[in-house]
Amino acid sequence: MPDDRMECRTIEVKPLTPTIGAEIFGVDLGQPLTGQQFDEIHAALMRHLVIFFRDQHLTIEQHKAFGRRFGELDIHPTTQMAGHPEIIEIKADEHSKYVAGEVWHSDVTCNPVPPMGSILYLHKIPDNGGGDTLFINMYRAYETLSDPVRRLIDGLTAVHDGDQVYRIRQGKTLTTPAPRAEHPVVRTHPVTGRKALFVNRNFTSHIAGMSRLESDALLDMLYRHSEQDEFKCRFKWQPNSIAFWDNRCTMHLAMWDYYPQKRYGHRVTVAGTKPC
Repeated sequence: MPDDRMECRTIEVKPLTPTIGAEIFGVDLGQPLTGQQFDEIHAALMRHLVIFFRDQHLTIEQHKAFGRRFGELDIHPTTQMAGHPEIIEIKADEHSKYVAGEVWHSDVTCNPVPPMGSILYLHKIPDNGGGDTLFINMYRAYETLSDPVRRLIDGLTAVHDGDQVYRIRQGKTLTTPAPRAEHPVVRTHPVTGRKALFVNRNFTSHIAGMSRLESDALLDMLYRHSEQDEFKCRFKWQPNSIAFWDNRCTMHLAMWDYYPQKRYGHRVTVAGTKPC
C-alpha cells in the first residue's frame, strides 16, 4: 500500500489496519474545507472506507455543513432531533434497554435509497472505558468468498425490513409503516467500481426467491464469513472524536459494554444512490 502521507498536501493519513480504517490529522472540520482538503478527505474515505478525526469542536450547524460537502443530508425514518431533523442523537445511559447499533449493520438499508455514509461526532464517552465501534470491510468479505459462492450470490436480491428493527426489536410506536426495500446481495460501489456484500443481521430479513431454510442458511454463512477479524478495525473513542464511514461498503457495530455509564453524540447521514 502506498504511503498516504506522501500523497496528501493538506492532511495526514495514518492507516488504522492494513484492511480498513485511517485516522486523519491536520484539519479543523469546524472550518469550511478548501477544495484540496475535500478532495483528500474524500480520497481517504474511498481508500480506507472509514476515517477518524480527533479533537474536533463543532456546533450542530458546522457538523451539518461538513456533511453537506459530501451530499444532501438524509432524514432518518424514526429518530430525529427536535429542531434539527438532520441530526440523530446517539445516546445510552443507566436508563437504556439497548444501544443503537449493537447488531452488525449498515445504516438504514431498509430504505429504498440507503445512505451514502454517516458522520458520528461523540461528545461524551463512558468514564471507565468501553463503547468502541467496530467496522468491517465488505469489499474484502465479498472478494474472499469462494468462486462457487460468488457465482451463487451475484444477481440475487434480499429484502431489508425496518419493522423488525424499529418496532419489534426497539419497541418504537410507528405512526407510518417502517421502510422496506429489496436490494442486491452484492452491490457495485458507484465511485470505486468494486463489489461488496450488502446484507446485514439488523435489517436483512430474507433472500428473495428462496425458501426460509435456504435463505437463513445462506445469510448465516455470509454473516459469519463477513465478521471474521481479518476484515475489521476497532475505533477507541475519545471526547470530540468523529467517525465517517462509507455505508455502501462497510458494516459496523457499537459495543454496549459500559452500562450504566453514559455515551452521547450526534450523527448526520449523507444521502446515497439506489444500490445496483
